[in-house]
Amino acid sequence: MALNIGDRLGHYDVTALIGEGGMGQVYRATDTQLNRDVALKILPDAFAADPDRLSRFQREAQVLASLNHPGIAAIYGTEEDKTDGTRALVLELVEGPTLADRIAKGPIPLDEALPIAKQIAEALEAAHEAGVIHRDLKPANIKVREDGTVKVLDFGLAKALDTTPASDPSQSPTLTAAATQMGVIMGTAAYMSPEQARGKPTDRRADIWSFGAVLFEMLTGRRVFRGRDVSETLAAVIQSSPEWGALNRDTPLRLANLLRRCLEKEPKQRVQAIGDVRLAMEGAFETTIAAPLEPTAAPQPQVWQRPISIVLLVVISATLVGLGVWTAMHPEVEPADVMRFAIVASDDAPMSSSAVTGRDRDIAVSADGKQVVYTGPVVDGNGSQLYVRTINQLAGAPLRGGEGGGHPVVSPDGAWVAFLNVTSRQTLRKVSIFGGTPVTVAESPDYFLGISWEAENQ
Repeated sequence: MALNIGDRLGHYDVTALIGEGGMGQVYRATDTQLNRDVALKILPDAFAADPDRLSRFQREAQVLASLNHPGIAAIYGTEEDKTDGTRALVLELVEGPTLADRIAKGPIPLDEALPIAKQIAEALEAAHEAGVIHRDLKPANIKVREDGTVKVLDFGLAKALDTTPASDPSQSPTLTAAATQMGVIMGTAAYMSPEQARGKPTDRRADIWSFGAVLFEMLTGRRVFRGRDVSETLAAVIQSSPEWGALNRDTPLRLANLLRRCLEKEPKQRVQAIGDVRLAMEGAFETTIAAPLEPTAAPQPQVWQRPISIVLLVVISATLVGLGVWTAMHPEVEPADVMRFAIVASDDAPMSSSAVTGRDRDIAVSADGKQVVYTGPVVDGNGSQLYVRTINQLAGAPLRGGEGGGHPVVSPDGAWVAFLNVTSRQTLRKVSIFGGTPVTVAESPDYFLGISWEAENQ
């Protein structure tokens, strides 16, 4: 390891190589002039003559200098050795393991994962407000200190938001001309958004996708999209759906729905701003019913100041007592709150006509009233498909694992959906309401006439 780098840059005492960051090696060093520990990110000598890499290196310095947030590793300056052209970024030295190191030990408990995710969202929100997208957000670029403080590192692939979409794919934010020639896509495959994987222009919604991929991995301990090589991984990002069944059954429904919205392949269907993600995680979008305000009445005169006879007062009192006795002997059941709303199926999640007009029940509502499961036709295909619609969402989504299903029933705890095969009605299956691999519960040589799910059978 070339520890003479500090000497070449002048006043840095380099002690160790601590990692590879984006496009350069990162060394631990001490600034001997200011007497503080720093991280030196060195552009390798082999790339010093590459104009594209030098341009990206300079861009990283400018991007980091424009960001000032406690959740983003700071930049102290840049250094260049005029004799041999060595270039370095002088960065804040962030102690502690990376989020990738923590995930390697297994899934992160919800009460630990959510504070980390919230801090990541806050850092991205600050960057987006400054007109910067990260484009390479992944667990290896996130550090978690012992006190729980989160730092987002390596904005080396970030690019100032461009309001004019590039018409030439080779000039898109995801690709550079040199990268196009080499067939290389900038970024990390497992965390790239579909539009980034296709080499199309990207915006802040690409970071929202990557955030969803990171949060999924935190909760499950495994990557949301995997492959044996980069090409398979990119294909999975573009074509495959997340295995929602991998989420723990204790995952709050609100959080699972938020993840679905972060990992929508179509950017227009994705959460549009990371600030909305942060607010949702804080519960800002939860439906609450405010307590009614107490009515305010004008001051009334005292009884003895009113022109009411004592006899009339006695009659009124007796009447009230009588009503109280009668009410106690004939209690009325307080009417339940009634909520009425329309469920309109979208073109992406159509509803079968038999769901509401046929003799078979093809629509089910969860016990808490928050989820609706219904049968619909496959979009641009043949057969049937189960769809899940959350009441506070505007559209339903196909239930992965519910292909060919019908006559759904939601379990009393809201975690599972039981259904029959629409064609034969001889196979009873169940699948997580988040989607996943269906489980065969029973098979019969004859038709199942219906499904009933009792609480004790959960």
